[in-house]
Amino acid sequence: MGAKRVRMRTSRLNFHVPMFSAQHLTSADLHDLSATLAAWRSRWPDMGVLALLPEALSDRVPLLQTAFRERGVPLLGAVFPSLFTGQGFVTDQVLLLCLAPMPPWLFQPVLDDAGREAWYEAVRFMQAMHGGEPGAEPLLFMIFDGMLPDVGSLVDELHLSLQQPLRYSGVNAGSETFQPMACLFDAERQAGMGVISLLLPHSVEALTRHGYPVSRALMTATTGEGNRIDTIDHRPAFEVYQQLILEEYGVHLTRENFYDYAVHFPFGLVTMIDVLVRIPVALGDDGSLICVGEIPPNSLMRLLRAPAAAQGSAVTELAAFVAERRAASPTRPWLHFYCAGRRMHLGDSALHELQALQLQSGQSDLVGALTLGEIDTLDAVGLPRLPRFHNACLVGLG
Repeated sequence: MGAKRVRMRTSRLNFHVPMFSAQHLTSADLHDLSATLAAWRSRWPDMGVLALLPEALSDRVPLLQTAFRERGVPLLGAVFPSLFTGQGFVTDQVLLLCLAPMPPWLFQPVLDDAGREAWYEAVRFMQAMHGGEPGAEPLLFMIFDGMLPDVGSLVDELHLSLQQPLRYSGVNAGSETFQPMACLFDAERQAGMGVISLLLPHSVEALTRHGYPVSRALMTATTGEGNRIDTIDHRPAFEVYQQLILEEYGVHLTRENFYDYAVHFPFGLVTMIDVLVRIPVALGDDGSLICVGEIPPNSLMRLLRAPAAAQGSAVTELAAFVAERRAASPTRPWLHFYCAGRRMHLGDSALHELQALQLQSGQSDLVGALTLGEIDTLDAVGLPRLPRFHNACLVGLG
């Protein structure tokens, strides 16, 4: 199974416990880390921790690793552009999430061909050891390095390699500048271009929503590779993108203002059920467009206009989902993720969306991280469950 390439831990999966037993925001100097871990371990001897760090504190990873190794506490973690609470975006604290008991997990630091096979085999092993009853499948939660250009294909290939279905949820970590960094870690290693996976009980639920309205323009990504679009309708991608934005919205897009406008006018990848957002993040010298998330050649696409904070349905749908489940379990903790591209589009109004989510869902505390892509499960009546990769989403996990 490529033991030198993959680190995996298994334990008995309790299908009736929540994902998180406790959560704590600690300061950049980690001064209360020892006391927090001691208190948690006294109550939950078989606990582990998922740590989320803002990019500004990425240099704290070695300190965390040393502290957890000394105490023998399992640690998984990732670096994100920023954290957030209901009060604002957070760049000077570390979020610690206590998982008790620590669920089966693995850290695959390299996803080359051999690494992918090792990851697929490890997930199959975890599933075989802990698979649930039909209709009550575990949830595979994944954190990828956002620099990987083919996360959608990776998860699709994993899905095809499984004999029994799983539910899927996940996010991309890394720098908001899309510069390479070692954004994933456990207690001993730190790496980029890999994936962390947790097999969570069937009682854990997740919902991912973008709520973006769809324009009337329909086009075909005729050539490209991975997350790069070379041509649209057999013309240079940027040329078509310029024309559509001018015709649909009256915006004169140029190479100079590309980074000011692209986040507001993403592509929508048309599927049999809905539209998946793909945000352009770079413009090639040859007129190609680089997006967050793959666009397979000959895919049908629409041009989207990202809605204002008061528009769209993402917040209300996610808040209703969380509120319904909190009614049955008021103390159930929830973790949220929010797309960094969505925040770039909305600016200060992004915090208003998060505050509306907190208010409408009835959560006393709201915590989470900015992401560079999101994964959910297509779960429509009459269709097989399938993983999907998104941009511009809000996520609830609990």
